[in-house]
Amino acid sequence: MSRPGKISRTSTADVAVTPEIHTNGRQPAEAPRRLNGAQIVMECLLREGVDTIFGYPGGANLPLYQVLPQYADRIKHILVRHEQGGAHAADGYSRARRGAVGVVWATSGPGALNLVTGLATAFLDSVPMVAFTGQVATSAVGTDAFQESDVIGSTMSVVKHSYMIADINDLAETIREAFYIARTGRPGPVLIDLPKDIQQQQIDFSYPTSSVHLRSYNPTYRGNPAQVRKVAELIKKAKRPMILCGRGVLISGAEQELIALSHKANIPVGWTLLGTGAFPLRDPLALQMVGFMGAPFTNLSVNNCDLLIMIGMRCDDRVTTKLESFAPQVENIVHIDIDPAEIGKNLKPQVPLVGDARAVLKELIPLVQPKREHEWLTQIDQWKEEHPIRFVNKTGLLQPQEVLIPMYKRADSEAIVVADVGLNQIWSALWFDYDKPGLFLNSGGTGCMGFAFPAAIGAKFSRPEKTVFCVSGEGGFVMNMQELATVAENNVDIKILILNNYSLGMVRQFQDDFYGGIRSQVDLTHRPDFMKLADAYDIKGLRTDNQADVERMLDEALAHKGPVLMEFVIDPDANVYPIIPLGKGLLDYVEAH
Repeated sequence: MSRPGKISRTSTADVAVTPEIHTNGRQPAEAPRRLNGAQIVMECLLREGVDTIFGYPGGANLPLYQVLPQYADRIKHILVRHEQGGAHAADGYSRARRGAVGVVWATSGPGALNLVTGLATAFLDSVPMVAFTGQVATSAVGTDAFQESDVIGSTMSVVKHSYMIADINDLAETIREAFYIARTGRPGPVLIDLPKDIQQQQIDFSYPTSSVHLRSYNPTYRGNPAQVRKVAELIKKAKRPMILCGRGVLISGAEQELIALSHKANIPVGWTLLGTGAFPLRDPLALQMVGFMGAPFTNLSVNNCDLLIMIGMRCDDRVTTKLESFAPQVENIVHIDIDPAEIGKNLKPQVPLVGDARAVLKELIPLVQPKREHEWLTQIDQWKEEHPIRFVNKTGLLQPQEVLIPMYKRADSEAIVVADVGLNQIWSALWFDYDKPGLFLNSGGTGCMGFAFPAAIGAKFSRPEKTVFCVSGEGGFVMNMQELATVAENNVDIKILILNNYSLGMVRQFQDDFYGGIRSQVDLTHRPDFMKLADAYDIKGLRTDNQADVERMLDEALAHKGPVLMEFVIDPDANVYPIIPLGKGLLDYVEAH
C-alpha cells in the first residue's frame, strides 16, 4: 500500500453501511476465469454494488471502455462532458444516498488532472468516492510520455488514499481495499491509477474471498466509556447547555439519536453549513446555522452557553470567525468526532471524544438524566424573537427568498436540494425548512463554484424517485454548463433554478461591504441568454423577473417530465444577511436592514 500514514489523516462513516463483502468471514469461492484487467475492474465494481459510473474516455482508459458494453445491462455509464463534472456528479451520487460510493473514470494527463477540484470537494466534505484514472503503460511511467501526469503526486493532498497498480495480480484486492477505505471511518475519495497495459493483461481470475484487513487502518467507532460518562455528568450540571452538529451526524445516520439526546435533556441544537438538515428546523429546540453567515440567536447561544457539545464538525473559520471570539467564556467544550485529527485542531475541548457520532450518542443517551433549564430556553426564545432570520424588499425587485420559499413549500421536506456556492448557497441554507435529514447538498469545505449542476445530476441518478432542485447563481452555473448535454442526452429530470443577479454576487457584496465599495471584475456583462441555451439543448426553459410569476413557473416546471432550466432575474443588489464583517468576531453580526 502506498503512503500508509495518509489514511489516518482522514478517517468517518457508519460501519453499518459497509457491504457484506467487507464483513468478517469468507465468501464462497468461484471458478477462475480468463479475464483482462479492464474486465476485472468491472467484476469488482459489480461486487461493490456499483450501478452507475460517471466518466469520459481517452487513450489511457480505452480498454475499460472496450469491455464496458459487456456490462451495460448491469452498470450504467453516464458520459459527462468534462471530468470535473464527472467528479462532482459522483460526489452528488454519493451524498444523495447514505452508504453509496460514487465512481468516476478519467483518462491520463489532463483528464486525470481535471478531477482534482472534484476530489478536493469530496475530501473536505468527507464524501466516499473511488476515482479510476488511466495511466500510460508501466514501461513508460516517468518518461514524460504523451498525456502522462503524476496524478498520485498531484492529488496527494485531496484524497484519503491512492494507489498505482503495477501488477495485475494486485488489482482486485486493491479495488476492494479502495472501497473499504472510501466508505469506512471518516469517508473520503480514493484514487486508483491504472496503467493501460495492466488493463489489457490477462490472468486466470477468481474474486478474493478473504475479508479486508488493513493493519495500519483501524477507525475508532465506539467512544471511550470514561469520556462518555464525563459528558453525561457535564450535561447534568450544565445550566446553559448547547449542541452544534456538523455533517458527521448525517454521515453516521445519527439524526434520531441527536433528536433523542436534545429532547431528553432539553438541549437546543444549532448546526454548521454542512450540518444543515441534521436536526429538524421545525423542532422547538432547533436553532439555526452558526458562524460567519449564521443566525445571531445561534451565535449568541454559543457565546452564552456553559456547555458546548460539538458533534461531527471541523470547527473551521466559517464557524468560529475570529477564533478568540468563539465561546470564550464557555466552561466546558465537548468535541465528538471520528477523526482524531479534527479534535483540538482549531479549538481545544475540555472533553475530547473520538468515535462515530451515532455510536457515541447511543452510549450517551441512557446515561443522561431528563432535565429542563427554563431560564436558558426562555432566553433563547427571546433572542429568536429579537433577531429573526428575515429579508427586506426595499426595491420591489424580485428577491431570492421570494423564489426559494415557494420552492421549499413545493419540496415539502421530500425533494433533494443541491445548492451551488455564493449568495445562492447561503440563501438556500438559511431558508431550508425540512423536517427530514440528508436532503440538502452543497460544497462546504472548498466552496466550489460549479458544483451544484453536475452534483444534482448525480443525485438524480442515485435517487431517481426524488424530485431534485439545483439552485445556482449564473456565475457558478456557467462553470459546468457543458453538462446540459449530459442532462439532455439522458433526459435527467432535474429542475434548475438560476438566481441571476448579473454579477459574482458574494464577491460583489464583499467588495461593497469590506473593500471600500470598489467593484472590480464582478459584473458578468457577457452572459449567455439562458433561454436560448436551453433551446439549443432542446430543454424546457422558463424565465421571469416578476414575483407574481414564480409559483406558476415552479408548478409548470414540476409538471414537466424532464429537465427544466428556470432563470429568475433577481435584485442585483440583494445581499446575504446576517453576516459578520471580515476579521470581526462571532457577535459582530450585521442583520437585514
